[in-house]
Amino acid sequence: MMAGFKLGIIRLGRAAGKTKYALLDERDISLVESHAFEARTEVDHDGTGARVYAYTYDIQSGLTTGQLLHSIIWEKHNGGIAPGFKVIHKNNITVDNRLENLMLVPENYKTSAIPDLETSSKYGKDQSLYWLAVQQLHGDPVYQHFHEPVCSRLLDRDGDTIQEDVTVVESSCVLFYECHYPPCTNMEKHLREFSICGRCQAVRYCGLTCQQRDWPVHKQYCRERRRPDITEIPDR
Repeated sequence: MMAGFKLGIIRLGRAAGKTKYALLDERDISLVESHAFEARTEVDHDGTGARVYAYTYDIQSGLTTGQLLHSIIWEKHNGGIAPGFKVIHKNNITVDNRLENLMLVPENYKTSAIPDLETSSKYGKDQSLYWLAVQQLHGDPVYQHFHEPVCSRLLDRDGDTIQEDVTVVESSCVLFYECHYPPCTNMEKHLREFSICGRCQAVRYCGLTCQQRDWPVHKQYCRERRRPDITEIPDR
């Protein structure tokens, strides 16, 4: 994207209605040789919604070694994370795992207290580093429309895990969605918060601005949803 500046981009798969990617610093790209990656949706039951994270497993050790990618990167460069602390993303883009975007804070720190510097700048969401990086991928199916299971982890208000590996389907009414406009990473804070496309009823947007910006591309895939045929059952 710019001279002397390189990033690693990992395709995580589908989550929250979109294809998701993770950003890495060049020095951390070697992780792909020993780890497998996926998108994981974590749902907070205290009313703060959900977030999509990059989750990774050591290939040799198996699924029992699963860990959040940003935690692995922090520990790799800064050492272990002390009890009572957690690592968060400064720009609120939870798949942007560049070390300079990570910060160690107390466990009870409210993530929403950090301003969304990239997406609230004068350049807007279209110019966030995350989206500029994803655009470098040629022919990748960012706009694919299909449903597949999403692996989630349910959390209580203290951030502790209630239940692991809850599998839901993208069309399910219990899933939190991310805004369908690709540069936007806003996610629902409560179920059915975002407006749904009235034509295809398959994608959701955080606001009218994102829906209008996405329309030039979405209209190529948008199809009116057919109503099921209703056959009358004759009285006996």
